[in-house]
Amino acid sequence: MLRLERVTKIYPTGEVLKNVTWEIKHGDRIGLVGVNGAGKSTQMKIIAGLEEVSSGNVVREGEPKIAYLQQEFDVDLQRTVREELFQAFQEAATVLRELQLLQRAMESESAANNPPYLERLIKQLGVLQNQFEAIHGYELEAQVEKILPKIGFTSNEAEQLVQDFSGGWQMRIALGKILLQDPDLLLLDEPTNHLDVETIQWLENYLLEQKSAIVVISHDRTFLDRVCTQIVSTERGISRTYLGNYSSYVEQKMLEQDATQAAYERQQKEFATQKAYIDRFRASATRSTQAKSREKLLEKKEKIQAPLVNEIKPNFSFPPSPRSGRRVVKIDDLTHSYGDKILFLGANLEIEKGDRIAFIGPNGSGKSTLLRLIMGLEKPDDGIAELGEHNVVPGYFEQNQAEALDLDKIVIDTMFDVVPNWTQTEVRSLLGSFCLSNDSVFKEVGKLSGGEKARLALALMLLKPCNLLVLDEPTNHLDIPSKEMLEQALIEYEGSALIVSHDRYFISHVANRIVEIRDGELILYRGDFSYFQEKKAEELLLAEKALRLAEREAKRLANRDRQRKRKAKKNNLN
Repeated sequence: MLRLERVTKIYPTGEVLKNVTWEIKHGDRIGLVGVNGAGKSTQMKIIAGLEEVSSGNVVREGEPKIAYLQQEFDVDLQRTVREELFQAFQEAATVLRELQLLQRAMESESAANNPPYLERLIKQLGVLQNQFEAIHGYELEAQVEKILPKIGFTSNEAEQLVQDFSGGWQMRIALGKILLQDPDLLLLDEPTNHLDVETIQWLENYLLEQKSAIVVISHDRTFLDRVCTQIVSTERGISRTYLGNYSSYVEQKMLEQDATQAAYERQQKEFATQKAYIDRFRASATRSTQAKSREKLLEKKEKIQAPLVNEIKPNFSFPPSPRSGRRVVKIDDLTHSYGDKILFLGANLEIEKGDRIAFIGPNGSGKSTLLRLIMGLEKPDDGIAELGEHNVVPGYFEQNQAEALDLDKIVIDTMFDVVPNWTQTEVRSLLGSFCLSNDSVFKEVGKLSGGEKARLALALMLLKPCNLLVLDEPTNHLDIPSKEMLEQALIEYEGSALIVSHDRYFISHVANRIVEIRDGELILYRGDFSYFQEKKAEELLLAEKALRLAEREAKRLANRDRQRKRKAKKNNLN
């Protein structure tokens, strides 16, 4: 369908891609992976035709229809869901809009009081209706009706404005618009950002049913495992294709790194031996010619690059935690609401020392609000949500904490404001462990990427020792190596942690307790994410069994009532 051949892309700031070669075939589901700044979005824009290559070729087989869902998807909040979905058919949408305006004009007082004007409107209406039919407008309307239940909307909800729905539901609308175009190739850039677990799972299942080829950029490892059949990794501007999902790619990558490391060490040993020979006999009367010959061969030999595993990787550990009492958080009979929406109604929870709790629930269920209530940043309508009494020292990372950074300040100065007594070596060492090194530490914060800002915000939080971490979406905008860094640090952390995250892989690695927010209550599962999933599956089976029993009982009672009525009717006849 499409092939990138030795593609390079150079910006004024430097070379992003230098040798990218891979292809997309019909039915492929490809995950693009790489650290922030590796050029994933650049490749996506090149495929979509939004960026030109500096050199190389983009070979298209025929004219594949390409649809691109970017991170900031485009929906009109003032349209109804049905109207917005119909925008997928631009020509038909324009004609339909003209038809609607014309119909309003025909219903106006001006038309009622001016018969010649009304007659002209009726003629125009006929012309537009013929045009709408010619472009199969009524069939397109039927396609919109058909896709509504597939993306989770009822006919009644389709009449509501787009602005009435959450970001996750707006993503469904944007995806529905794209799929109505019947693309050959679907491009998705971080589609799971800001989606709750339930919506991510819906998206996975929906994509698995699509016939289009799919290329997706995502840092969600579980999503990549479920959706992708190939992984294209970009490192040092060069791409490499791996068959299988993300977990398979990781295994292949480790084997490849081991082999590359062994080859690199052998070559380095050989180079050292040859160089020692050259240095020893360069000035020798009898062996200088041989030494120079070896030197030329050495210069021509292709050098094996050290595997990336040997380069600087993000790495940190939380500072030692002061000891706290047994109970670190108390929630007692908590009731809280926003307007007409009740978030918590008599909720109870006690969090003990050593608990690492992940809060699970759909967007809007109150996860972030609960953290703010615990931290005392909001007051509950009723009940208690508070920290423990005995030496609980919290460290709070808000969902959008990176946005609170001073964008005009230099990165290293931002750190010095918090730790003025540190040496530059100490500050740069900490920043380096977050992959903020070399020139990046002297950049203005505003010129950092989203991932770099998030890592800087995390680094600032580390400077204060605490025994209760309160983390609201800490992995947003982090690339996979940075997520792995945070996971390992949390596993080794001696204190307690409260975590809100939609990253199932992250949760499954760091949480030892799960709390589900459901119907205003806090339901504690005393196990990790796998245990939670098992219990939820059991609950679903029990609910289905109860429903079947209820249906059978309702049927039995209905049959009994019918028999009684027949018997009564027969007695009356007699």
